[in-house]
Amino acid sequence: MSRGQPLPHDSAPLHVTGAARFADDIPLPAGCLHLAFGLSEIACGQIEEMDLSAVHAAPGVVRVITAQDLRARFGAIPDCAPAVPDEPLLSDTGVEYHGRPLFIVVAESHLAARKAARRAKIRYRETKPVLSIDEALEANSRFEQGPVIWARGDAEGAISQAPHQLEGRFEVGGQEHFYLEGQIALALPLEDGMHITASTQHPTEIQHKVAHALHLPMSAVRVETRRMGGGFGGKESQGNWLAVASALAAQITGRACKMRYDRDDDMVITGKRHDLRILYRVGYDDQGRILGLDFTHLMRCGWSQDLSLAVADRAMLHADNCYLLENIRIESHRLKTNTASATAFRGFGGPQGMIGIEQVMDHVAFALGREPLAVRRANFYKDFTDISPGAGRIQTTPYAMEVEDFIGNALVARLEASSAYQARRAAVRAWNASSPFLKRGLALTPVKFGISFTLTWLNQAGALLHLYQDGSLALNHGGTEMGQGLNQKVAQVVAEIFGVQAGEVKITATDTAKVPNTSATAASSGSDLNGAAAREAALTIRQRLAGFMADKHGVAPEAVRFEDGMVRVAGESHPLSRVATWAWQARISLSSTGYYATPKITWDRVQGQGRPFLYFAYGAAVTEVVIDTLTGENRILRADILHDTGSPLNPALDIGQIEGGYVQGAGWLTSEELVWDEKGRLRTHAPSTYKIPACADRPRVFNVALWDAPAREATIGRSKAVGEPPLMLGISAFAALQDAVAEAGGRRIWPALTAPATPEAVLAALTRVQRDV
Repeated sequence: MSRGQPLPHDSAPLHVTGAARFADDIPLPAGCLHLAFGLSEIACGQIEEMDLSAVHAAPGVVRVITAQDLRARFGAIPDCAPAVPDEPLLSDTGVEYHGRPLFIVVAESHLAARKAARRAKIRYRETKPVLSIDEALEANSRFEQGPVIWARGDAEGAISQAPHQLEGRFEVGGQEHFYLEGQIALALPLEDGMHITASTQHPTEIQHKVAHALHLPMSAVRVETRRMGGGFGGKESQGNWLAVASALAAQITGRACKMRYDRDDDMVITGKRHDLRILYRVGYDDQGRILGLDFTHLMRCGWSQDLSLAVADRAMLHADNCYLLENIRIESHRLKTNTASATAFRGFGGPQGMIGIEQVMDHVAFALGREPLAVRRANFYKDFTDISPGAGRIQTTPYAMEVEDFIGNALVARLEASSAYQARRAAVRAWNASSPFLKRGLALTPVKFGISFTLTWLNQAGALLHLYQDGSLALNHGGTEMGQGLNQKVAQVVAEIFGVQAGEVKITATDTAKVPNTSATAASSGSDLNGAAAREAALTIRQRLAGFMADKHGVAPEAVRFEDGMVRVAGESHPLSRVATWAWQARISLSSTGYYATPKITWDRVQGQGRPFLYFAYGAAVTEVVIDTLTGENRILRADILHDTGSPLNPALDIGQIEGGYVQGAGWLTSEELVWDEKGRLRTHAPSTYKIPACADRPRVFNVALWDAPAREATIGRSKAVGEPPLMLGISAFAALQDAVAEAGGRRIWPALTAPATPEAVLAALTRVQRDV
């Protein structure tokens, strides 16, 4: 049995030896040209004059393409947006953010293109940019006419009548994707269309955008992605720009064209995780049970819409996390600013919504002087095993989805015991009492994350499987490999059906010419969707072989077994290769497509009602930290995680995803700070100024375990998605830091720590809580 085995990543040997081929490693066609964007140097204003004569004269320059050139050649400036068409590739009139592409340099080398692009002389009429949340609110700069409001019960009445009330304001920063491999695309003009190689999570969107730009049918554009060096959502829509630019240049010059962002340019041009301000008002009882809650999400979206509406929706969808909230109102503002357009990032708004309710739980616990875990438990949904059929009300989310699979109580109880949480809580208090300058903090936070695309039609996938006459298998599916091990998991699914080893299933590069109309590898759906589609294709071929062998031996097809590389029937065992040859000679098709569409999904985003997810994935983490009260510096000492992956397709890969997700989530909330100046220029645009977690920042003690129960829904192998949910386990690191700051202040003043909790932010919070101590 291959499914469920802890096999290593199929490309691991290639990664560690350097043999793995990424887009930048592909040998270039003869005469390939290289592209670079000329970027705006202001955040907002009009272009009065653009002198590109020095760019044209620069060494190695073959051509310079402007917005005017595109209008003349193609009739319009192609759009790069994933949703509404509000992202024209180039601009020669207005500037919407610092780093806006204004022209394209086509040169003989990457370096020549970049150097030439800096020679432009552009005169602007600069206007004051809208940069902050406050400025956007004042200017009423937004993407929808008014806020989106979802409500359940009577939040205002419940708050006013509750025994206790409090309110707060919480600032949550954005995050740079910092994939190891930057954005890149290569366009090769063909006699009947265009071939694109791209580092993208969404080959079909690239195909659509390039076809539209070149006025070609989608069938004339082929997009191929072998692997990415990381994506994290940053390659869901942001790669459109490079692919479209490369295709246009290739069409104009008749030569292959390649575009790769330098790291600094990548960080300046591309979107980040959405930052936001969360305002909350809450009413609660003596036990900390939430009786009424009012959230306001003020989300900074950047200059274009991109995927912001869906991201903001998902933040609202996760505002409950693990808690039953009978009376809640959520108001969401999607604000337009003169900054890079915020985009998809691992969790897609879910982390921002989830940390809001966790902040409320900690604030309520602090106000009552109660243990935060006790307050969280007082608000948990009931585990599905504790709800008798027909007894009591059905528990539902604020958006009216029934919670049928909740396991939070049992999962948290197991983690509480395995991590010795209560004993360590007492030990932390005792240690802090005798330590004047170093203070420790401890926190346990849970995760409930919905799995499915909220845009219903994206919940589908296809696959193409070939069984060759020598018994070898080749599979193509619509998902993309970005280091998460998707191909290995899908190979294990197919291998189990034929009774062979996963290594005998070759998965080829994602290719729009093989599997059409694919969805992005996003929303943690890669294995669920593509694994199920591949399984359907494999079952079709196996059923043909079983029927063939059954007829040959005069038995029922159910009597034919596929195991250990053999086909066993009527007391005989034959290698799969021999059976495949016989079937081919008997003119039986050994190729099949497979298709899967996620069931049960119904969602009305206008009303904020329905079932946007097939199921929820759960988890919990305990984090212990220490802070230096003199400097604000801090360290994560230990993390204990228990995470729900259902019956895992590959537990080794899942544990790797959980570890990486936790560290990335902790980085978002502790060290990764994005800073724009008053001119709208990103100042943290390089590794020297932007601090991602390094190896030394991981917890010194790092314990990860998997919850050992199959998914209730009929997912592939009863497994659960594991791409995005673990990132939110990092919320426990932030909560632990806030706990340590509260300890330093004698728990008299609510710390109101902001995220990211950099040493400066921690020190500012310490100053607040230690006032008059």
